[in-house]
Amino acid sequence: MAQRRGYADGEPCWADVTTPDLEAGKRFYGTVFGWEFQDTGPDFGHYTMALKDGNEVAAITPPMAGAESAPAAWNTYLASSDAAATAARVEANGGKILMGPMEIQGSGHMLVALDPSGAPFGVWQPGGHLGSKLYGEPGAPSWFEINTRDGAAADTFYQALFGYQQEQIGDGESFDYTVWTIDDRQVCGRQRMGADFPAAIPPHWMPYFGVDDADAAVQRVTDEGGQVRMGPFDSPYGRVAVVADPHGAAFCVIDESRRGAPPQA
Repeated sequence: MAQRRGYADGEPCWADVTTPDLEAGKRFYGTVFGWEFQDTGPDFGHYTMALKDGNEVAAITPPMAGAESAPAAWNTYLASSDAAATAARVEANGGKILMGPMEIQGSGHMLVALDPSGAPFGVWQPGGHLGSKLYGEPGAPSWFEINTRDGAAADTFYQALFGYQQEQIGDGESFDYTVWTIDDRQVCGRQRMGADFPAAIPPHWMPYFGVDDADAAVQRVTDEGGQVRMGPFDSPYGRVAVVADPHGAAFCVIDESRRGAPPQA
């Protein structure tokens, strides 16, 4: 099992889920992904690392003090070698800083921002904590994408932050999806939300987690009180399902060994 040794600037490197019930979240995700957990303690707000075979791959956290009513959601963090410089580019290109940049003692520096379409995202400058130690395998993050109603604006904003190369893989209309590349490596994507997305769903970053069998993973999700939003369905990248945990935090599962036909426009 290969461990990640670093992430390029702009590459999604970490994800955590904010949940109103930490113990319930641990039971759910432990069953779905086989994760074990390590609580960092009260000084860090009981931020709880999720471990796959002893490797940190994600985290579960209670809401911050004063934000207990915030909806449960997965949060995506983009790697940066200089969080302060990234924060300046966020503001210069129409985004809004919500928190930070701030130091997490012994771990690194972080900020949380909104892009111009209103999608929240994090930025992580690694110190003692690199990010996910595994990537692209069962039980670990495998892909990230931003879902937004203004695809062109998202492409422009994030390219200004990190200099992604961006390639349209759909027709740009009925299926508008750009793949973002760093140093000739595909690292994340942008999907324009169409009519199939309910109007109440705001722009958001979506994490994908690898599984050995998407259908079996979906069964575990529903057995543990989660919901299926879409799928499972075959794609050129693997068999995918969009699901949510019992508190409504949405994420995807993907079996990359099972690849199907491309979506039809």
